[in-house]
Amino acid sequence: MSESLHSLLTAVATGEITPDRALSKIQSLEYESISDFAKIDSTRQQRTGFPEVIWGLDKTPTQIVKIIQVMRQQQSVVMATRITPAVYAELHHQIPDLIYYQMAQICALPPPQVRPLHPGRITILTAGTADLPVAEEAACTASLCGFEVEKLWDVGVAGIHRLLSNRHVIDQADVLIVVAGMEGALPSVVAGLANCPVIAVPTSVGYGASFGGITPLLTMLNSCAAGVGVVNIDNGFGAAILACQILRSAAKLADRISG
Repeated sequence: MSESLHSLLTAVATGEITPDRALSKIQSLEYESISDFAKIDSTRQQRTGFPEVIWGLDKTPTQIVKIIQVMRQQQSVVMATRITPAVYAELHHQIPDLIYYQMAQICALPPPQVRPLHPGRITILTAGTADLPVAEEAACTASLCGFEVEKLWDVGVAGIHRLLSNRHVIDQADVLIVVAGMEGALPSVVAGLANCPVIAVPTSVGYGASFGGITPLLTMLNSCAAGVGVVNIDNGFGAAILACQILRSAAKLADRISG
């Protein structure tokens, strides 16, 4: 986007195109249409700090392929969530360099090296092993966005000693994402120990009265512990983006103060 805009402004300066024509082109740079089924938000990273990400569920493999092929020309990282192994097999056949993170159900065209590019550590906890797909979605998203991620799995309240023996992991975190199903109590416990924001993610793991994640969602929304924010059921991606935004805002504030 920035290169396209620079070229456009250069063309205006040299008289190659008129200002009115340039204005029309700038407006078209805001999104790029793909057939009649998608409009790629080309300026989302400039506005929000993160590029558009593909929601893979409910899209056909053909649609996903076409979207990826356009996005890879505009973004340093292209990512699609909720991709099943069967769908990935079809995508990979047409895009051989596409990488699949199976537990997270994410496929991506990552940068040559996936490494932390921004300050701060995002620590992700799960109550149980069954919560891993949602937690891995969060971990993979945050890593691909250029943030350091630490993982601590299976430390739910049914065996609270597992959490307490890892108190140092909580103390070293800058933002915590806590993923839990069943009754959803873990985020409240963690928030009572942590000196940083806690993002609670309810999962649909549980028996009948968990109502597909509604029970842990309501538990988390009613947390007695302060400093807990809650995202939607099974929304590991949304939790990761929120955590990244918190750290980006902290970095901007630090720069403003030091400057």
